[in-house]
Amino acid sequence: MLTSLIKNIKLKSGIKVLLAAAPALFVSLQGNAQTGFLKADGKKIVDEKGQNVLLRGMGLGGWMLQEGYMLHINKDSRQYRIRERLEELMGPAETKEFYDTWLANNTRKIDVDSMKRWGFNSIRLPMHYNLYTLPVDKEPVAGQNTWLDKGFKMTDDLLAWCKANHMFLILDLHATPGGQGNDLNISDRDPDKPSLWDSEANKQKTIALWRKLAERYKNEPNIGAYDIINEPNWGFDDPQNDKNGLKEKTNGPLRKLMVDITAAIREVDKKHIIIIEGNGWGNNYNGILPQWDKNMVLSFHKYWNFNDQKSVDHIVKVRDQYNVPVWLGETGENSNTWITEAIGLLEKNNIGWSLWPLKKLGNNNPMEIVSNLNYDDVAKYLNTGRHKPKESNVYSGTLELATYAKLENTIIHHDVIDAIFRQPHTTVTKPFKANKIGNGTTINAVDYDLGRNGYAYFDTDTADYHTSGKPGVGNKGHVYRNDGVDISKDSTQYNSYYVDHIETGEWTQYTVQVKTAGVYSISLKVAAATDDSKLSILVNNTTQAKEVAVPNTGGLKKWQVIAVKNIVLKAGTNKIKVLANNGGYNLHYLQFWKGK
Repeated sequence: MLTSLIKNIKLKSGIKVLLAAAPALFVSLQGNAQTGFLKADGKKIVDEKGQNVLLRGMGLGGWMLQEGYMLHINKDSRQYRIRERLEELMGPAETKEFYDTWLANNTRKIDVDSMKRWGFNSIRLPMHYNLYTLPVDKEPVAGQNTWLDKGFKMTDDLLAWCKANHMFLILDLHATPGGQGNDLNISDRDPDKPSLWDSEANKQKTIALWRKLAERYKNEPNIGAYDIINEPNWGFDDPQNDKNGLKEKTNGPLRKLMVDITAAIREVDKKHIIIIEGNGWGNNYNGILPQWDKNMVLSFHKYWNFNDQKSVDHIVKVRDQYNVPVWLGETGENSNTWITEAIGLLEKNNIGWSLWPLKKLGNNNPMEIVSNLNYDDVAKYLNTGRHKPKESNVYSGTLELATYAKLENTIIHHDVIDAIFRQPHTTVTKPFKANKIGNGTTINAVDYDLGRNGYAYFDTDTADYHTSGKPGVGNKGHVYRNDGVDISKDSTQYNSYYVDHIETGEWTQYTVQVKTAGVYSISLKVAAATDDSKLSILVNNTTQAKEVAVPNTGGLKKWQVIAVKNIVLKAGTNKIKVLANNGGYNLHYLQFWKGK
């Protein structure tokens, strides 16, 4: 996964929110049994019956290969360096225990079962080569390959879980021997050693690893494809001015290595799709095409750019020109609005996708790994070099983090899952929680409806489009939910949240179920630092309280309850909207009282 802010610089275009559903002819197979080997058929990926297959996938970033940002470590954050630094803090044995526990807990059958239930039909496995073979400089006999059971066993287990769920597993060599790019975290590259491109031994080990994998899985139809080199980003012709290969014209060494890998795979496996990625983080195909194998798919990656047709036209044109399928191997790490837009666009164009990643420390993915105070101190020290934590605290903090990597200990972000599978194809909203209104019922302001911006809520900053020249954030607080609505955590209570940074014109909607029709009063817990904030209450799109003054409470964290009376609710479903006529206030909850 990319950490550079210039990823996909070639994808600049204008914005257009896509509301269209995917055409019915594009079969996803998400609810059906997997049918034989996938293969390339002209511009489509098909099953053995010739049916179009739309891959809806998720990448397991952070499992075999931890990128520092996933652990809130942003300084010297390659995995091998994080491990070395942890060894300095708590010792090699304790560090090994952490990594072994992390690998055991991060991805299990329960994760795959859940992904299937949510709607995914495929998984992309980002592999670190060092779980399968030794580094070149650590081989006992130069030029020979030592094979390690660890990585193959993990892959076998994951494949078995995919089989049980009729899902496809795509093998992705995310970290090659020596490392395939100058974005060091992606491939856990040590810049003091020869890269993949500087070492023939590293190239030969990469080729041998793929031959070994193909030989092992050649008869496994649930292996969907081999994604042979993730996000190469290397300047071959002009390494000083184009170190990530964005402007590369020929990409000769990249093409040659991918051809050689393909030849090695085909020595033992004639059936599986081979996925190739262009230079410049997967998008620069200059000099690489035409394809050299009849069962090949092109991958591209898409982050932080607009989601209009122009943003995919480049890869659609390549698909048409060379009559080859394309697949979006990585995307995501943005707001729900962005994810919904992107998936709607992709499926309209019959382009399968794989989001990134399933889980990390963060809220813009389906599962959030919960941190702890001791680990927070470790991360702060690794980032700043200040306030070195005690060895025992490092050990307990990291082990607790590895324990919380288990699915049942994570926070499941159902709003993200809804944005992936339901929202791209509808503007219908759903209640975030079952809000059954009785006397004294409280609805937290952050529990507004699930749905698109402009339908479940309205916010003026909904996503990050910075590679298209429009920086944004979405949820400024980066907690609880992943929409445009800004949310902060109440420091006085562990699991209490409120809506903040409310701007003029913004609103949140709450679908409620009312047992007894009648007149209600709604108590609103608010905070404001000025005297001019106002809000209105709408019920079923009819204004029932207009421009209610929000008092100056003495600060945006000093709370006061105000009452809005004479709100008429019908029996059954009501949609209540809180609209900011003049923003500048925070909203904590709504409380309902009958007859007041």
